[in-house]
Amino acid sequence: MEKLTIQEEEVMIYIWELKSCFVKDIVAKFQPPVPPYTTVASIVKNLERKKYVSTHRVGNTYEYSPAIKESEYKRTFMSGVVRNYFADSYKEMVSFFARDQKISANELKEIIDMIEKGKE
Repeated sequence: MEKLTIQEEEVMIYIWELKSCFVKDIVAKFQPPVPPYTTVASIVKNLERKKYVSTHRVGNTYEYSPAIKESEYKRTFMSGVVRNYFADSYKEMVSFFARDQKISANELKEIIDMIEKGKE
């Protein structure tokens, strides 16, 4: 799976939200300043080339839908982050955020509860 640029990732998030859409629908999701239609169309073409979206011709335009699930992308992306920045250790990643006070003790307890419930 090829890594997405920040702009491609933003557009892909909108496509996942919309499920099936046209470029104009994606443009409508942006907050000001809204990028030009042609820029968004170009990004969508890149996503199609990278096999993140599939196309369906409708008249003289194309309808786009996700070709991969958001959860699949997140899993792959997060695995890469953990591997490249935290010595392939989720424990290191969590302790990094705990030391940096980005996650509280209560949130850690909630995570532990979720893990334990998942083992049942």
